[in-house]
Amino acid sequence: MGSPIQEKTEQVSFLKQRLNMFMDVLDSIEPENTELEDIDRLISMIDEIENKCREFNNR
Repeated sequence: MGSPIQEKTEQVSFLKQRLNMFMDVLDSIEPENTELEDIDRLISMIDEIENKCREFNNR
């Protein structure tokens, strides 16, 4: 892992990248073929983004 991101602009950029990744995954999922593991992975991605938001707010 790299060093912690301190600059607000870098933090926003990081979060945008993560949200774009989430949207890409979400767009690629076909509802009729979605399994529970897929939903769990989406929830995990959102949890990671939320944790990063909290971490950035505390810096």
